[in-house]
Amino acid sequence: MLILVTNDDGVNAPGIQALARAMMGLGRVVVAAPDRERSAVSHSLTLHHPLRIERVGEDCYSVDGTPTDCIHMGVHVILKGQKPDLIVSGINRGGNLGHNITYSGTVWAAIEGNLMGIPSFAMSLVEAGNLDYEPAGLFALKIGRWVERNGLPEGTILNINVPDNPRQDLERFTVTRQGRRQFLDSVVEKKDPRERPYFWIGGDQLPVEDDAETDVGAVGRGYISVTPLHSDMTDYNALGAIRSWDGGRDGEDNT
Repeated sequence: MLILVTNDDGVNAPGIQALARAMMGLGRVVVAAPDRERSAVSHSLTLHHPLRIERVGEDCYSVDGTPTDCIHMGVHVILKGQKPDLIVSGINRGGNLGHNITYSGTVWAAIEGNLMGIPSFAMSLVEAGNLDYEPAGLFALKIGRWVERNGLPEGTILNINVPDNPRQDLERFTVTRQGRRQFLDSVVEKKDPRERPYFWIGGDQLPVEDDAETDVGAVGRGYISVTPLHSDMTDYNALGAIRSWDGGRDGEDNT
């Protein structure tokens, strides 16, 4: 197999290094990752300035752009248009759970790969102090072998979160739905030594959701969470309700 690996923590992050080593069990691994941390950039694509690529090692390249940029540079430039058999994004430092998925450069890099028709999944390590990426790398290899044998449904990626100390052995995991993860304050205000205010976006997390069927609940119990996500974000359950606003006459003026 030919595997393209990226992340949003930067090309030198220990998580991507562990992931690249693990995925070599499937074939040739090419790394195309941001030259520095690009966390929380979601699906951002660079359109207003040129991008540069630097070779930093054997089959390893840094891009001065976002994770989504790295997917494009990896496929179209570094691999010269050759589609990889698999794209893996991660291993992210910190979980990508619940509502955090919408911000995650790690997850959206995998979605970009999926939009190109390439089987893709995202890997994250939920911090608990140890930051041992090797078990998450081994689990990524297991998932990669599964995807090689079975493929993925059209439009679907996997978002995988591994606890720092997984309760189960790596042969087992829990398939979950996306949960909820909220914060008490969205903006934290502080003052610098000259008493001028400055702000951090973020805040303390509310108590962890307790539903074991969600990614948040499963990881909170110490289990590996595997969540299928779909690139089609249409809320099909709401279609009927929204259409009823105009009496079901799509686009017709009812006045």
